[in-house]
Amino acid sequence: MAVIAAFIINSALNLLLGLLIAKILGPADFGRFALATAGAVVLNTLLFEWLRLSTTRFYSARVRDSEPWIRAGLDRAYATLAIALVALAAICAGLGLVIDPTPESQLAVTAATALTAIGIGLFDYHAALARARFVGGTYLKLVVWKNVFGVVLMAGTAWLFPQPTWVLLAGAASQALAVVVMRAALRDPPGRFAPERSRHTLKVFAAYGLPLIAANAIYQLMPFINRGAIAAAANFSEAGYFALAADLGSRGFSTLGTALDLLLFQLAVRAEEHHGREAAEAQISRNIGVVIALLLPCAAGYWAVTPALQQLVVPEAFRGPFALYTALLIPGLFCLSIMNFALNPIFQIRRKTSPVIAAALLGCAVNGIGLALLPAAMGPPGIAVAQSLGLAAAVALLAVRALVGSDRLTMPWRDIGLSAAASLAMLLVLLPLRHLTPSLALPLCLGVGVALYAGTVWVCDIAGLKALVMDRFRPRHPVLAE
Repeated sequence: MAVIAAFIINSALNLLLGLLIAKILGPADFGRFALATAGAVVLNTLLFEWLRLSTTRFYSARVRDSEPWIRAGLDRAYATLAIALVALAAICAGLGLVIDPTPESQLAVTAATALTAIGIGLFDYHAALARARFVGGTYLKLVVWKNVFGVVLMAGTAWLFPQPTWVLLAGAASQALAVVVMRAALRDPPGRFAPERSRHTLKVFAAYGLPLIAANAIYQLMPFINRGAIAAAANFSEAGYFALAADLGSRGFSTLGTALDLLLFQLAVRAEEHHGREAAEAQISRNIGVVIALLLPCAAGYWAVTPALQQLVVPEAFRGPFALYTALLIPGLFCLSIMNFALNPIFQIRRKTSPVIAAALLGCAVNGIGLALLPAAMGPPGIAVAQSLGLAAAVALLAVRALVGSDRLTMPWRDIGLSAAASLAMLLVLLPLRHLTPSLALPLCLGVGVALYAGTVWVCDIAGLKALVMDRFRPRHPVLAE
């Protein structure tokens, strides 16, 4: 539970920090900052994501003690890639000093983007090590330190030096400093480095992770390309409007989705380790029911409260476009969450991740067609529609691959159907409330929506959530020795 609590705290503080930075920088500079951040995420995905994925899949407390060369190989792989990226950042910074020695220059932003990717990769890798060992307290402390440094360094930098380059560097430093503070708790006992074993292990990890990396990179490229397309078609202010709506929406979905995934996927890995592949796939099927039962009402509820959130939370300079872009992006963000947290784990457990690439390529192609056709008819909002259509096409293909064929997964159709019906009923009840005064609409929508959906879950025991809650709070009585 500490891992889930840590992730929720992390996402909530990141959300508030993003709003604060958007308010300080303004739409245009926030658009530049968001575009550079998206570039850093793409770089991190291409270079470091396979280390995180391999850690969550193959590293554990047992591996830590019995196979120390695995951690040693992962550490060396990260160090090698980080050194290469530091060299690239140094080259860009050096050229920038000669050509255009200002923090707004393209070369300066590129150097800061590379260093930000290193910081993201360093934090994510060490966070994955803590999660894989189920040491929730260590993970919670790591997250708290990152957010403490993030608020102080990023918000302070944005206030004193309101240029995207400096804020990017502050973000990279906040993630690295958190790892430095927690280095003792995250360190493994000294082990003998076995080059041959490590090389073989890294080859296995690369074969497992590369398809997922390719798919994730494509999904990260889509918003990066789309933000650039909006900036080119309109201006950086419009890109800032799009970026804030996309960032807040994606954080909302990823907060819940990743919090669930932190626990549910590790349960599937543990089931495979102790009981075999069949038990793991049965756990994955149960996980899918839980993920959909919690993400679907969140998507409906987020749309219902968007007008109130816009007036109460979003900086004034972003209001208007924020609600429009949010409404257009929600379907795609929901589809992306279903892929990441419900469908992808099927292929991760099977170690057959090529379907994930095929789905990502289809999504990118549909997004590209949308970019070519929709802006002419709809303006910049057409780019948001293109992104949602691309993600919907990708999730449709991945679902077909999971549900068709001799090895198709048994799906919890009852839970999915009940979740959809309950979410629709909740949405119909909330429709008249969403246009009330914001200070009244937000608490009413939240209270009524949660009560209605939770009541349906309790009565129908959707996805076994009622049983899970009752078991969690059932008093434990110690067994007396005879």
